[in-house]
Amino acid sequence: MKRSVQILLSSLCLVSASAGAFDLGELKSKADAAKAKIDATKASIPPVNPKLAEAVKEIKGPSESEEIAIGRQIAGNLLGAAPLVKDDKLQKYVNRIGRWVATQSERPDLPWHFGVIQSEDMNAFAAPGGYIFITLGLYRTFQSEADLAGVLGHEVGHVIRQHHLKILQQSKLVDAGSKALSKSVGGNDKVQQLIGSGAEIVARGLDKDAEFEADRIGVVLATRAGYDAYGLPSVLQQIGHASKDDNRAALLFKTHPLPEDRLNKLDGAMGDRFDRVKGLTLEKRLVKLKK
Repeated sequence: MKRSVQILLSSLCLVSASAGAFDLGELKSKADAAKAKIDATKASIPPVNPKLAEAVKEIKGPSESEEIAIGRQIAGNLLGAAPLVKDDKLQKYVNRIGRWVATQSERPDLPWHFGVIQSEDMNAFAAPGGYIFITLGLYRTFQSEADLAGVLGHEVGHVIRQHHLKILQQSKLVDAGSKALSKSVGGNDKVQQLIGSGAEIVARGLDKDAEFEADRIGVVLATRAGYDAYGLPSVLQQIGHASKDDNRAALLFKTHPLPEDRLNKLDGAMGDRFDRVKGLTLEKRLVKLKK
């Protein structure tokens, strides 16, 4: 598992160096315009669950270094079950888009890592500390870069709201071993004892409100990044159509609200606020998969 994470990090090491060369000028101008419009209306969008949000503020969680250590171990567990797709161009591209979207969040300085894993299921996973994976099967449904940005924004939402970390806190695993974890942040064996099976944790169904919140955050982050706001809703529509005769979406439906329910919630949250924000879809820039 430790080697799996090392492979992940080494395969992505060139992303930061090459990110500056990635043409984001047009997106940035769109992002600046989108930020001004979204920030003007953000105050009018109510939180998904105000009581829960207030209660969470009172919970003292692990430090950021502990959160990253937990996420690194979970990522290693996940990659042990489903390795990264062997396509450097695809992996670097997804990392560039993911990191650009993540910079629009309140946690831009996390060591964000994104990857496409070898699985034909339609799904995506987020681990604490900024480790995010989408399956090859889900990537195949994307029709534009805006679709990719919307899905990555959703997963970034899980990380910045620490949705999976709260599962660990609720099970008291993190609290019970916090002192031991603090003493050995890099100790894989000790962290593994605390989290159990990382693949099970990230695949476990979250509270519906957490998924709805991540959807809302995903739309906002992608729009702030200069993309069309309807990328994520477009993907949800695609998944909804596939669900009738495609078993690849079975696990997604077990762990997430139905696409139509998510779309209805998004429609209520978005209203016509985003109609005035003209973002980019960038269909031609979406990296094609190797055959």
